[in-house]
Amino acid sequence: MLNALVTFAAEEGHAETPPSPLFPAVYDIIWSGLCFLVILFVVIKIALPKLTAMLDARSAAIEGNIAKADEAQRQAEAALEEYTKQLADARKEAGDIREAAREDGKRIVAEAKANAATEAERITATAHTQIEAERQSALVTLRSEVGALAIDLAGNVIGETLSDDQKASAVVDRFLADLEASEKAVK
Repeated sequence: MLNALVTFAAEEGHAETPPSPLFPAVYDIIWSGLCFLVILFVVIKIALPKLTAMLDARSAAIEGNIAKADEAQRQAEAALEEYTKQLADARKEAGDIREAAREDGKRIVAEAKANAATEAERITATAHTQIEAERQSALVTLRSEVGALAIDLAGNVIGETLSDDQKASAVVDRFLADLEASEKAVK
């Protein structure tokens, strides 16, 4: 039937006037207007609400993601600030520990030096005491031996034996005193 209408319309249009390229026929305008209204109704009632709902959902999702990103950014900045603070505190604490270790090291070295000096003084004093004791012992032994030798020598020179111990002791002591006096005069 559509073919018949189209054929009929075409014959009618040829009979009267040729169609104008600028102004279409009335039935074309009516059918085009009717199709336009149907498509407009479908777009306004079905497609546009779905498109609006989809755009609103996408906008809400984007805003939510932006809010989440802002919150994540704030948390990251707070974490960075906390990390920087902890790092500064750790560096300060490490510096304090190093300084305390240096002070402890200096104190330990000073104590070790003091202990070593004390021990050296004690050993030196002990050595001096021992040397003095050995010198006194050697001096006593030397005096007795020198005295005996002097008495024997004096007895050989004089030709008589000096057996009197008091007399011999007095001679030996006088001789040693003279010897010490001559040593002091030389120095």
